[in-house]
Amino acid sequence: MKIFISPAKKMREDNDFILQPTVPVYLDKAKQLADYCRSLPYEQLKILLDCNDKLTALNYERYQRLDFSRNVSPAIFAYEGIQYQYMAPQVFETPYFDYIQQHLRILSGLYGILKPFDGVIPYRLEMQSKLNAPFAKNLYAFWGDNLYREITANNEVLINLASVEYAKCIKKYLKPSDRMITCAFAEIENGNPKEKGVYVKMARGEMVRYLAEINAQSLEQIKGFDRLNYHFSEVYSDENTYVFVREQAIKA
Repeated sequence: MKIFISPAKKMREDNDFILQPTVPVYLDKAKQLADYCRSLPYEQLKILLDCNDKLTALNYERYQRLDFSRNVSPAIFAYEGIQYQYMAPQVFETPYFDYIQQHLRILSGLYGILKPFDGVIPYRLEMQSKLNAPFAKNLYAFWGDNLYREITANNEVLINLASVEYAKCIKKYLKPSDRMITCAFAEIENGNPKEKGVYVKMARGEMVRYLAEINAQSLEQIKGFDRLNYHFSEVYSDENTYVFVREQAIKA
């Protein structure tokens, strides 16, 4: 199986990893995007990144001095969002790293698709950004079916733990012969399952950790997820969506 997740907006450098980071498969295309972002005046970059002045200034400087060959960090350690905090790769055991390197992929606006140990630099570029570049009107058009083809190269079942904006890069190109399971993490309100942002991000990170810990190889093993008071629901699930219901409130 191949599990795919979203990146995080917040990033950091982590150069303490003892193994040599691997090279992203679409590094040349990432360089093309970075060159375009570097060429933009501050105000145009701010519009593209859709963020405040503080974050725009930080990322303007990042793009100006960006060097893909220096100070790269393994992607799994570079992202700092809630999902990655609950995944907690900093305390993984060695077999867990082996598992995610084989089974986990991170979708990225800049890099396209990443293995956990692929070397990355801090950046900001959301997949839904309106690129309006000479070579593509947006990042969905820029990446096309590249990410789909990369992640389905071995005809494995796909496990979708990504946000809607990132999952779109894969779902748009699915063929009838493909199998993709989307995991939803919900609470029941008025008889219907409803996802709530922060808890979903927490659960996605915990799910990756859970699958690595049990060395999951089958869909049935996924259903055993019981972290953060979630449990698999036969009632709300179907063959393409596994719904995990949170039985009681928990603190973020």
